[in-house]
Amino acid sequence: MSLAECVQLGVHASGVAEIVIHRPERHNAMTRQMYEALLDHIGACARNGAVRSVLFKGAGGKSFISGTDIAHFKDFREGRDGIAYEAFVERVIDAVERIAVPTVAVIDGWAVGGGLALATACDFRVCSDASRFGAPIARTLSNTLSSRNIARLQAALGVPRVKRMLLLADYLAAQEALACGYVHAACAPGELDAAAHALAQRLMALSPVTHKAVKESIRRIVVEQRLDDDDLIEEVYGSQAFRDGVAAFIGR
Repeated sequence: MSLAECVQLGVHASGVAEIVIHRPERHNAMTRQMYEALLDHIGACARNGAVRSVLFKGAGGKSFISGTDIAHFKDFREGRDGIAYEAFVERVIDAVERIAVPTVAVIDGWAVGGGLALATACDFRVCSDASRFGAPIARTLSNTLSSRNIARLQAALGVPRVKRMLLLADYLAAQEALACGYVHAACAPGELDAAAHALAQRLMALSPVTHKAVKESIRRIVVEQRLDDDDLIEEVYGSQAFRDGVAAFIGR
């Protein structure tokens, strides 16, 4: 199996797409080729009108995604290499965040570094009760996260937890992540897939027009500190879905 083939896409008849990272021997660490394959699969989901929710999963039962493969950094020689790398990572995380339909990160084990960033870019997270979340870069590579990814973490977890994760290199346990709302549900590993699909079904029963607008509003507010929304409001209030909703409500 090539590295690109380690990222696999399947679409269920229900409308749920699953993008699975399948490199368990390296704890699902991502390479450039794998990130590119991930972008290709996200594009395929966007072009497929039958896809109404996307699940992101890691194979093997030990890691969701353990971040970027450390071998990627061995040829870095100057700070501008880091700028190029963070720009590429932002391209990937931004693509996840811009998926118009609801997204769920299905986490069984460690969600670390880039895996934490990808999980945070999803709309919801469900995890096994032994999962852990962190970015121990102060103890490992002595690198940093982009300000955009720190902003996403801050919005999802709050400043004190982000400082614990990044400055103290602490991990968040599943129950703390659940208690603070970062995780939607924590369950036994054998129940994880069913919990993720049940959440996807709940989401798919609701308005895709509302979902798309709310997701984009939140992205603009958190990542770009933007409040302009005339385009979103016009699209929603001009939609057939809105007119149908008003007519149905009045006709009750």
